[in-house]
Amino acid sequence: QVQLVESGGGAVQAGGSLRLSCAASGRTFSSYAMGWFRSAPGKEREFVAGIGRSDRSTAYADSVKGRFTISRDNAKNTVYLQMNSLKPEDTAVYYCAARFRQVVVATMASWDVWGQGTQVTVSS
Repeated sequence: QVQLVESGGGAVQAGGSLRLSCAASGRTFSSYAMGWFRSAPGKEREFVAGIGRSDRSTAYADSVKGRFTISRDNAKNTVYLQMNSLKPEDTAVYYCAARFRQVVVATMASWDVWGQGTQVTVSS
C-alpha cells in the first residue's frame, strides 16, 4: 500500500515561489507515475502537473505552464512541484497523487492513491 505525505505549503505574496514535496512509501516509487492536483474554494479538483514513472515525461495544465515545474527523485521516493511567479488564483489545497501506470493523465478517477493535501495561499 502506497502512502503519500505532502509538505511545503504556506502563504506567499504574488510573484513569489514555493516548492512542494511529496514523500511516498510502501511500494517501489519508480514503478508509478506521480502528479499534483489542486482544489480551490468552490471549484472542482483540477490537474496541475504530472510526471511519468520511467521516461520522466511531464505534463502541465495550461494555467501553470512556464511557471511550475514537476520533478522526481527516485532515490528519495519524492516528487516535487516548484511553483514560481505565483498568482492569487493559484491559491488552493494541493494534493499529491500516484498512478500505478506509466502514463500521466489529467482525469482524477485514473489516479490510485492521494495525499492529505497542503494549503497554498497567494496574496495580492
